[in-house]
Amino acid sequence: MAKVIVVGSGGREHTIAWRLAKSALVDEVVCVPGNAGMANEDKCRSVALSQSYVEKGKNPYVQIAKHEGCEFAVIGPEDPLAEGIADDFWNAGIPCVGPKKEAAQLEASKDLAKEFMAKYNVACPASKTFTSEKEAHAYVDKHGAPVVIKADGLAAGKGVTVAATLEQAHEAVTDIMTSGRVGNAGKKIVIEDYLEGVEISVLAAVSVTPENTAGGKSVIVPFLPARDHKRLCDGAKGPNTGGMGAITPLDDVTPDVMEAFNKSILEPTLKGLEAEKFDYRGFIFFGVMITKDGPKLLEYNVRLGDPETQVVLPMMDFDFFEMCKAIVDGSLKDFSFNWKKGYAVAPVAVSGGYPAAYKKGIKITIDSRAKSIPDSKIFIAGAIEDRRSSSESKDGEHPMITSGGRVLAACAMAPSFDEAWKNAYELMNTIKFDGMFYRKDIGLPGAAESGKLTAR
Repeated sequence: MAKVIVVGSGGREHTIAWRLAKSALVDEVVCVPGNAGMANEDKCRSVALSQSYVEKGKNPYVQIAKHEGCEFAVIGPEDPLAEGIADDFWNAGIPCVGPKKEAAQLEASKDLAKEFMAKYNVACPASKTFTSEKEAHAYVDKHGAPVVIKADGLAAGKGVTVAATLEQAHEAVTDIMTSGRVGNAGKKIVIEDYLEGVEISVLAAVSVTPENTAGGKSVIVPFLPARDHKRLCDGAKGPNTGGMGAITPLDDVTPDVMEAFNKSILEPTLKGLEAEKFDYRGFIFFGVMITKDGPKLLEYNVRLGDPETQVVLPMMDFDFFEMCKAIVDGSLKDFSFNWKKGYAVAPVAVSGGYPAAYKKGIKITIDSRAKSIPDSKIFIAGAIEDRRSSSESKDGEHPMITSGGRVLAACAMAPSFDEAWKNAYELMNTIKFDGMFYRKDIGLPGAAESGKLTAR
């Protein structure tokens, strides 16, 4: 029986911990720092970073893992991966699902990712990189709109602007490079051609090392294609967010589309990872635009996507921990991936004011009817235990209060999309907190961004 540490505190990490806990091979999941959702899961326990035994100057996650007797690690967010947390775990003798620091720069620097795509002929939109705001503005004038402006570094999903007009493009350049809103991530920007089409997310398991490559074992295995809905409001309107809901699988993504994705994006990516001699044992996220000229890669993320994880992992009909072991021990090529039939739908509830300023500490109530909705699950993202209340609810769970902008996802699975959609929103209707807001059209026609770009 294994004890596993999960690093992170969002909805993605709640889903990972929940899946790991389902394995008969896992004894306990230690979530650092975790959230209220993870704390309420069977076999899961949240541990704060502020432990008395944690020494300054050493990786706190590794110290907690060793103190707790964890023999395996799964990393959720991008920031610790970019800082080299996987290297620290492996150096401490703890197998880790997550790419090492060098490979993790594929997300940490969009400029580096673009160089990688060009070097290995990964299908993607044309782009140029700038460190001078003056030169960036001049290029925008020359290029024209629409155009996509991206902060080079990690900006928590808030460093990308799809500019429909020259005015919007210039505003985005100034905002990213001089406002300080995204910090050091905006010192360099990537200006990218706008592509018309419909965006999809392809999450995948990766097992690449020089040793695996030499033995013919390096592989990237894609999961079910999913779709995030990034705009705040129904009809794909309003500001960009970290994600307002997700669905999987996608009826508009045919086997031909996936074959084209494999040939023009996945296979050259694998060749690149092998050629660069990266140690990449973890997950990868392909942000893909399906255009009239075929699939084009918009970005790499070096971890699972959020909220896509909240629909893809529930559809897995295999042991998630066994797959994680296969990633680290080089046997992923021989692992059997089986998927449940049907669909998963998960709208996301956010705090009032999000993605701008919002209140925290608001009490969350979940009606008992939630338990009766079949094949459904609430994944907590921005909520913590209400320490002002020592009492437990009737079902033994601790009360929760909001602590973030994206608070939770209400996921439901069913044989048909219509049933999954109905059940997901029925589940959402059992949840209440002041200022709660969610989209009512996740997965419906017109909900995903597509077609001709217009100014918003």
